[in-house]
Amino acid sequence: MAKIDLDKMLTKVKNTQWALSDIDWEAPGADLITEEQWPKLKEFMADLMWIEHVGARAFAAMAKKAPTDTLRELYTYFHAEEQRHANAEMALMKRWGMLDGDELPEPNINLRLVIEWLDRYSDEMPVYVLGTVVPMLEIALDGALCKFLLDTVDDPVCHQAFEKINDDESRHLGVGFTVMEMQGHGATYIKMVEMAAQLMDPRLILGIASYFPLLNKMRDNVVAMGLSEEKLYECMRKFEKIGGRTEDGRRNVWFQIIKQHSRWVVDRDNRFYHAPVDAIVRLTGYIPRKALPAIPSWVRELTYKPTA
Repeated sequence: MAKIDLDKMLTKVKNTQWALSDIDWEAPGADLITEEQWPKLKEFMADLMWIEHVGARAFAAMAKKAPTDTLRELYTYFHAEEQRHANAEMALMKRWGMLDGDELPEPNINLRLVIEWLDRYSDEMPVYVLGTVVPMLEIALDGALCKFLLDTVDDPVCHQAFEKINDDESRHLGVGFTVMEMQGHGATYIKMVEMAAQLMDPRLILGIASYFPLLNKMRDNVVAMGLSEEKLYECMRKFEKIGGRTEDGRRNVWFQIIKQHSRWVVDRDNRFYHAPVDAIVRLTGYIPRKALPAIPSWVRELTYKPTA
């Protein structure tokens, strides 16, 4: 993936916008979802939808601190696109009879905790932190989950929707890796220390405490659906390969931090990492939903309706 011209990318993004109404949600094919697939697919789609909204909230925060007007506008578009992806996935759930009325699917507890952290603290995080974490989530979770979905679901409307979603995501990743290289370009020792020092921020420590279990929880969920754990890890390795393809990318301290963490995640023999994180996943499963704060009001922007 070559470093991209952000101004040209902005023009391309503007010219490739789409709407839910571009898809015929009543077209034949919904009955291709089997009874065996349906229960697990419902949970899978709910997780996928909420991951999109995690990305949307992160892009909204990044837009507020973007270093250039072009990036600010790109992140604003990406925020809207991630919401549109979530809406499209809700429309598929509605098509497959997985939603009653205007109800929202419930996020799993670990996603819910990440959403809460984003709502409270993401606006205060430096761009280079979110700008490195988001590509990892998109390439690992979005990439693995979307590919698995298309490999296992025969509904042509699903394939039509995800063709549009995947086109958007490829542009998000192109911008994401380019920005990571920009952050590493000409980085001095002092700048690198300043970037790494963010690890001591208590707000970021809380974010890490929710991010680590989320990855392990999603690993468990996709494996339960039938996705090979190794395929998920292959997607995570792409982050290291693409992000580290240039000297500027490798000089980005947060790329190095996320890269090292991804190595821990894919090494299932690393019990020093997985034992405590898996324990946290189990513990969070006991948190009563009523003990969590109310879902942020911006979540109500989600809708399955094609006019959105």
